[in-house]
Amino acid sequence: MTASSPSPNIPVATPTLPRLTSLSHGGGCGCKIAPGVLSEILQSSGANAVIPPELMVGIETADDAAVYRLNDSQALVATTDFFMPIVDDPYEFGRIAATNALSDVYAMGGKPIMALALVAMPINQLPLDVIGAIVRGGQDVCRAAGIPIAGGHTIDSVEPIYGLVAMGLVHPDRVRRNAEAKAGDVLVLGKPLGVGIYSAALKKLKLDDAGYREMIANTTRLNTPGPLLAELPGVHAITDVTGFGLAGHALEMARGAGVQVVVDWAKVPLLPGVVQLAEDGNVTGASGRNWAAYGAEVQIAKGLPATTQNLVSDPQTSGGLLVSCAPESVADVLAIFEREGFGSAAVIGRVEAGASGLRVE
Repeated sequence: MTASSPSPNIPVATPTLPRLTSLSHGGGCGCKIAPGVLSEILQSSGANAVIPPELMVGIETADDAAVYRLNDSQALVATTDFFMPIVDDPYEFGRIAATNALSDVYAMGGKPIMALALVAMPINQLPLDVIGAIVRGGQDVCRAAGIPIAGGHTIDSVEPIYGLVAMGLVHPDRVRRNAEAKAGDVLVLGKPLGVGIYSAALKKLKLDDAGYREMIANTTRLNTPGPLLAELPGVHAITDVTGFGLAGHALEMARGAGVQVVVDWAKVPLLPGVVQLAEDGNVTGASGRNWAAYGAEVQIAKGLPATTQNLVSDPQTSGGLLVSCAPESVADVLAIFEREGFGSAAVIGRVEAGASGLRVE
């Protein structure tokens, strides 16, 4: 999965047009503040927060979006997500950022209804047609999701940043939090891991054309199974695996429910060639920051490859849904993923009673 020259699908810098990724200090969900630092910030800022009774989901379990009950049959799902370029193609950057932002609505069991664009660009460094391509990519994803971009905000910025405020609706009884996993549940992952490693290889021009296409396909696939999964009574918890990696988001699930999450590493789907890329040193800085924040809560079985740590902490931009469901619902869960075009979805582990934590076996 390596190449000695850039993929023909990867834009190359020119004297007048720099690579998008060269204008930012990080890319995609790898830009996230480290989970340990974020936890400290939230603890210090939430002491005097106003919490109305209609707020069904807030910041208490680091869930994917806020949920506010409107009436007996509707709740508003609200979230925002934005980041710096993970690829150099402006149109694909816009698509990836928009897909990632909408994912949090789907992860709560909601259906998107509207979005607002967040656009921060170095106006003096990027031509207007490049910025327009970024925005067009986001618009096309929202069109595919059946929603409008109804407004937004723009600023002149040192680094290019794009994303969305995303809003959706869900029945209050179908809200799926990340904190409701139950002992005895089975874990299903909707997309393969490895986007962060692909992005690190891309920056070094070590990702070939097939890998680039795989990366784009993975990061622009909308997590549409979310609301369908939420209709199943046996689905207890859903989250999406993004910047904190599989380990980080599985730990949020474990902490919220007070359970032990166990991952069967041999069953975890991986992007093609990603193990070799990791062995060759294509690892993001965010992976190390993630591990520093939560590695003490993760047990990796002896005998697993050395790359396992890098892969479980690898930041996933627009990653897959992680579902905790009753064993009798697994067939229905996998059928929904398959019907929605997620052929890589797989059972990857289980939930056990015990002190919250994560074991990788």
